[in-house]
Amino acid sequence: MSLGDDIRSDVDKLVGTPWSVRNGTVVPDTDGVQLYSNDAVKLDAVYLYADLLGSTALARDYTWQTAGKVIRASLHTASKIIKEYKGEIRSYDGDRVMGIFIGGSKNSNAAKAALRINYALGNIVQPALYSSLPTLKSGGYQPRMCVGIASGEAVIARAGVRGRSDLVSIGRAPNVAAKLSDIRETGNYRTYITGDVYKRLDEASKLSKGVNMWEARITTVGGEQMTIYRSTYWWSF
Repeated sequence: MSLGDDIRSDVDKLVGTPWSVRNGTVVPDTDGVQLYSNDAVKLDAVYLYADLLGSTALARDYTWQTAGKVIRASLHTASKIIKEYKGEIRSYDGDRVMGIFIGGSKNSNAAKAALRINYALGNIVQPALYSSLPTLKSGGYQPRMCVGIASGEAVIARAGVRGRSDLVSIGRAPNVAAKLSDIRETGNYRTYITGDVYKRLDEASKLSKGVNMWEARITTVGGEQMTIYRSTYWWSF
């Protein structure tokens, strides 16, 4: 069978097979979702994307060894924090990591993770990198991540080639969270959440010494005008 015939056969299976959707109580891994049966798991979840800032300049202005250490240290730190707050990591995309939160405290857990990522990048990762790689400091590069968070219903399915497939999340929440993590504004805004997430935050995730850590603004995300909340705050260890 030629490559073209093989692709046609696979696409016919994927497109022609009806979805088999079931409600999920845990975030599935690849073994828990079938490929060609169009198996899918529906979740009420909060999605968090943490995206490294300035990665284009990092790759352009520094050696690959230096850029690699920045990316690995940043992703490792963000991932540890996401998992500490009960998030499940299901995707890495270059210099970005995606976490999925479920359960009763999912909105607050995701927000706390984001604020802690902001702290860790500036106060743990940056000093360690500057100490080991002084060219980062002299060049003015600051390791920071922008985090986007959105909540809602999403469906998790598999995509790829047979035994080498990965999970994909389909729905508004993962799409919006990813776009929020792409926002680049002046100032020290590092965390962006949707209004639905904000409404469900507990007090510890919303207030710092009685002051609201979040600032509302209206913006367009993926062609949709919506109210989002942004924050410059961080949460120390």
